[in-house]
Amino acid sequence: MAELLDAEVEVVPIRTSGDARVAGDKSRFVKEIEDALLREEVDLAVHSAKDVPSRLPEGLAIVGVPERADPRDALCGGFETLDSLPEGAVVGTGSLRRRAQLLACRPDLRVEGLRGNVDTRLRRLREGDYQALVLAAAGLERLGLSGGAPLAASDFTPAGGQGCLALEARADDGPMRALCATLTHRQSLQALMAERALIAALDASCRTPLAAHAEHRDGELVLSSFAGLPDGSTWIRDAVSGVAEDPSALGRAAAERLVAAGADELLREADRA
Repeated sequence: MAELLDAEVEVVPIRTSGDARVAGDKSRFVKEIEDALLREEVDLAVHSAKDVPSRLPEGLAIVGVPERADPRDALCGGFETLDSLPEGAVVGTGSLRRRAQLLACRPDLRVEGLRGNVDTRLRRLREGDYQALVLAAAGLERLGLSGGAPLAASDFTPAGGQGCLALEARADDGPMRALCATLTHRQSLQALMAERALIAALDASCRTPLAAHAEHRDGELVLSSFAGLPDGSTWIRDAVSGVAEDPSALGRAAAERLVAAGADELLREADRA
């Protein structure tokens, strides 16, 4: 840790396609940063883990995961639970995963699209465009904002990687790996690896209504998942537990269970919708 405290650090801002709201998959949030890593213009990238595609470019690796922040989604708008929303309430979200779960829980809701940064979304809530929003609790916390009611992960499954930071570097950079190991929270790393393995096995993207959340319970790692159609008409929930020391195997096992329950066909239908 002393080596880390003594290190000279230069922060290099990089504008990504995601910042410019260019359509595409998760790679738009990280591509320019990963290109800079591969060109050795930077030595370390810090990402929101849920924005990092499950398959990394050759030569790059996730080398560290700090302790996870709150992984839950939060209901904003003065309501404490989904059940407390009035009949037919207008709820804003830009996430198909959230849309599918909202309508699976409350088919009467009017779930409408929502874009922009957190400040823009909350402003539209205040202006009355929506009666409620669903946002990431960690994002609100990191911006110093309050007012969201966290939704229990057991009822409203978060996105894989939500609340985690992923430290990415060149795979052959031994000193950077060693440095980032000092920042890594082992349980958060294990949870993230399980979630990413499930997402990779189902070949999911940010346009896939799939949720994955792993947590440690009684010495085991429990991986919960949700897959559903965006209109909430059909959905699958599952949970599987295993040894925390092999999180990737747990993620693959969870994916196999989802496929056996019909998730492959369901997600293909969602992709065509």
